[in-house]
Amino acid sequence: MTLLGPISLHGGHSGEFCCHARDSLADILERYVQRGFRQVGITEHIPPVHARFLYPEEIEQGLTVDHLYQRFAAYFKTLRQLKADMADRIQIFAGMETEAFTGYLPHVRHLVEAFSPDYIVGSVHHVADICFDYSLKTYEAATRACGSVEELYLAYFDRQFEMIDAVRPFVVGHFDLVRIHDPHYRERVKQPEIAAKIDRNLDLIKDLNLVMDLNLRPLARGEKEPYPTRFILEKIRSRQIPMVPGDDSHGVAQAGNHVDAGIRLLKNMGFKTRWPVPRRLEIK
Repeated sequence: MTLLGPISLHGGHSGEFCCHARDSLADILERYVQRGFRQVGITEHIPPVHARFLYPEEIEQGLTVDHLYQRFAAYFKTLRQLKADMADRIQIFAGMETEAFTGYLPHVRHLVEAFSPDYIVGSVHHVADICFDYSLKTYEAATRACGSVEELYLAYFDRQFEMIDAVRPFVVGHFDLVRIHDPHYRERVKQPEIAAKIDRNLDLIKDLNLVMDLNLRPLARGEKEPYPTRFILEKIRSRQIPMVPGDDSHGVAQAGNHVDAGIRLLKNMGFKTRWPVPRRLEIK
């Protein structure tokens, strides 16, 4: 079985359940319906495993690890109710997006057992336990911790390989997010040592029959290409790894944005646009 038409399998972050998003989850889902989506996956961030992984805005709001865990439980309860209420208008897949900080693997196992998501988006936002994509300042801190931008890339792809192998996420999220504050990323990903790790990770994704996220959030920021960059997209195509659009939306105004452009890009590159149905795989 496959799915047809516009789709996003990464996003739907809402102000109800994510401090750096906006609007209610119900309103975001209504927006997908208005835009003609017949299916969508919602993948809220998992709660932190330790207080040192709280984001600044969470600290400012006085939130704790326990608060965020309870909010995550409320997210699944709300999403499953909306899934039932809206079943005649849109097929909703209830997912979650991982982190990959210290202690993440037993934490992810627990969350899967507790909440039984339909599928998982496997993402890496931390290197050396620093959330490098939060700001330019944190990107520079992660770079200093690794020693150079090149070493940051190498550490990122190593942690990603570990996460993919252990978590077995149905969707591998924003594969080259590590490029976010690197103006020279197109040249960087072609450096032999970095390219070798990219090839290694893509081979693992292929071997495990996983799906990759064509993450469209860079287009929303005015950038010229999504994650991953064209050089990596060509490697993915050569391996015949499925790709599925993800708007990585954080509010009503972003829901479904650039998905049509993403589908055109995939078609023009020769990717299939019959989407695999999300499912949860066994964690290692």
